[in-house]
Amino acid sequence: MRVIFSRTHGGVRLSMIHKVCYADNMLHFAVAGTPLSTPGSGGTVHGLRHAHKLGITAMELEWVQRVPANSERMAEIRQTAEEFNMYLTVHAPYYINLNAKEKEKLVASKKRILDALHMAELCGAHSVCVHPAFYLGMDPSDVYENVHKATADIMKHKQKLFPHVNLGFETMGKQAQFGTLEEVLKLSTEFKIYPTVDPAHMHARTNGGWNSKKEWNAMFDLYQKYLGKKSLQSVHMHYSGIEYTEKGERRHLPLKKSDAKWKDFLKVLKERRIEGTVVCESPLLEEDTLVLQKEFKKC
Repeated sequence: MRVIFSRTHGGVRLSMIHKVCYADNMLHFAVAGTPLSTPGSGGTVHGLRHAHKLGITAMELEWVQRVPANSERMAEIRQTAEEFNMYLTVHAPYYINLNAKEKEKLVASKKRILDALHMAELCGAHSVCVHPAFYLGMDPSDVYENVHKATADIMKHKQKLFPHVNLGFETMGKQAQFGTLEEVLKLSTEFKIYPTVDPAHMHARTNGGWNSKKEWNAMFDLYQKYLGKKSLQSVHMHYSGIEYTEKGERRHLPLKKSDAKWKDFLKVLKERRIEGTVVCESPLLEEDTLVLQKEFKKC
């Protein structure tokens, strides 16, 4: 099934095509950005083509420093992704805090999210990962209320302008950051969106927890409790090895140089019939993405 509609943006007529096909009804392992082995000057379009040649079926566009503003470029990315049946997600800028005390910082944070949702809609991405907030020494319940209020403002615009892309608040890896599993699930339930679940972040935040089949099954049980069974057919997840201290995440690591029990994680994904995308945030990018993809097929 294929639904086509058009819209004009900046004088450019863009065809917005949403398809239901085999690529949307499976679990993808996405490379986090343009593959390192992409020949030439790189760039998203070249990266998509190269990822396809490598046998990778998905990519997360890493807009972590700034959101691009070229709508013609977004149309080119969309066309390329559709040509190669690539599943796209986006990572919004790091510079976001929906609990900011300064009004100008809060306004800027909301604008960065809306800009990311806008460009993600144009390029055909399914979901935008967002680092929601910092606690800033406040009570977590008060922070939740502030994030909720800011999200309500964002959703007023999103529902009208960017209806086909998800706003995915991420589970965060540092204890100073808003973003426990229950926080993002509760927020997602209230706004009918779904989170970006990162078991590596959860592992780091708890200094070694969330690293067993029992814990991952509990994670998916909780996800299903909040969002329903069908929600597991369109997840947005991140995964990698990770280094951490008593305060949580320090840096991402290659799978085989970490304590991540990634083979067991893949078995849980297969047993639970999880669908959507798992973005591999390993520093090795496409190498570890392919490791996950190949091992998953063996499960």
